[in-house]
Amino acid sequence: MKSKENEKDLMIRKQELSLPASAALPPMLAERMALYPENKRRPVNKTVFNNQYFQLTYNTRNHSMAISSKGDLVYSAIPYDTARNYIQRAAIQYLLHPEEIRRYIELHQTTLEKYLTLSIFQVTGNRVEENSFEVKQAYNAILQNPLLEIQIAGRLMQHDETGPLSANLAGKFLFSENVKTGIAGYISEYLNFVVQLAHSLPLMIDGKDVQLLEAAGQEQQLLEQGLTIHSDIDSALSLLPQEVKKGLENALVATDSASLVNTQPLLRSEYGEELSKVRDNYVAHSVHPDEAEKYFRNVHSTENRNLVNVVSDIHSKDGKLPFLNRHFNILTGDVSDSRVHDEEIEGIYLIGGHELVDVLPETTDQTDEQWEKWRPFFHYAWFKELLQEPDEAWYLLPTGNHPFYEVVEAELAARFPKMNVLNNKSLIHEDVRYIGLTIPVALVKRKKAQQQFILKALEKLLGENTEIPTVIVSHAPLFNELSLLPETSEAYNKDYICEEPKIEKLFEQYNIIGAIHGHHHIPASSRRFKNAEFAGKRLFVVCSIYSKVNTGFELMSLLQN
Repeated sequence: MKSKENEKDLMIRKQELSLPASAALPPMLAERMALYPENKRRPVNKTVFNNQYFQLTYNTRNHSMAISSKGDLVYSAIPYDTARNYIQRAAIQYLLHPEEIRRYIELHQTTLEKYLTLSIFQVTGNRVEENSFEVKQAYNAILQNPLLEIQIAGRLMQHDETGPLSANLAGKFLFSENVKTGIAGYISEYLNFVVQLAHSLPLMIDGKDVQLLEAAGQEQQLLEQGLTIHSDIDSALSLLPQEVKKGLENALVATDSASLVNTQPLLRSEYGEELSKVRDNYVAHSVHPDEAEKYFRNVHSTENRNLVNVVSDIHSKDGKLPFLNRHFNILTGDVSDSRVHDEEIEGIYLIGGHELVDVLPETTDQTDEQWEKWRPFFHYAWFKELLQEPDEAWYLLPTGNHPFYEVVEAELAARFPKMNVLNNKSLIHEDVRYIGLTIPVALVKRKKAQQQFILKALEKLLGENTEIPTVIVSHAPLFNELSLLPETSEAYNKDYICEEPKIEKLFEQYNIIGAIHGHHHIPASSRRFKNAEFAGKRLFVVCSIYSKVNTGFELMSLLQN
């Protein structure tokens, strides 16, 4: 199974569908919108379909659709519960492949037993062993309750992608405590809505994204990815509780808005005061994921067989790469926080922010000969800050044509002898040209200087060959238009847009087919690529952040389109 963006539960209940910026409103959506009078006073987010608890809306500005729960329905009584998208994805996968969800959970049994041991301690204060009767009983309870099984699968996806969980484990993993959270009711109503929606409009829904099926035969192509009208959910129906099964069967024959209540959902109108008290008195019981990591073993394969493998932001802390790929890799920065070296990995390497510290000498004695190559930069304020407080130095860094990056490049090349460090350089692999630009961070306040650097570097590296397929690679995205970071993210800055028209002209003139970046730690579950409109053409944008369930993205799937 494949699966942070760290949304911090910003009331974001959206699953986005990107349409071309110039796309006209599909007639089937226009017809649906006409059924809802409230759309006359809504200039942007138009209702397309709804029921008592959920709605599908269409954003007329960015031509996107989103599923959102209505204000009265509570997803979880657990404060700061960030697993909504993971659990929704697990719910869709349970409808499609319940047996795979069960196998996924069984694969993680040792991980679950650790969580259950800690959960029991949080509730009772008693320390039990992982092989105790209490833990085995709690584990079996998960397998006997499909709505809890869906939740656990989602939590494990989050664990694999973002690191160990630590807060309010009892409510997340123990059936006796989970029934108080309202999540089961939320899942039930969510399943009702998406089944009804998929049978009313030609859509593919995967728990995070919603895709409009416009091309003939596209339903069959996307059948395995998410829920469509052609999905066979009979196996899941036979396993779900009777009240949920009945609601889904009703949804299958429904053709318009309906009120389908199966399990008791948690509603703010009824429990608002109690929820406020819970949040006011909340004790997280949290430890940092880095501290908890050592107690969990990775149950996934570290081998990756992608032919052109894109991955970034590994932040390795044990001196080695955590995955194996013997084909062509594109490492888009922030790979190492522990002086990683690998003599066998091949491909291209982009300089990220963390490399700038990782390549510096271990000794603090700056009279040592190891510091000789760095001495020309000692007088720079940004370099002094980099040595003392790196987190404060990122936005002081010089633009990517500075001699400092040449020294960084040489250090990385020595550690990765079969990699090509693309410090404002290009490389052709399998008839595709990759241009690597050194953009360690997004310099929003110095956007003009940054974009002047991008322009000059591209003018030099693109050269005279306008026909060869070209991919632009950088650690931080070039600008918002070619970034996978959504506007709903706290890290998003609306000012980081392309304001240099000559860059757009270059994209028009040359056969630039896509852009790759890292930096923003966008999880695989949020999506790893999109198609974007820029300079009058359709380009792919890829961001593939490392996690245990994501050791890279296969770029060949986009290069061959």
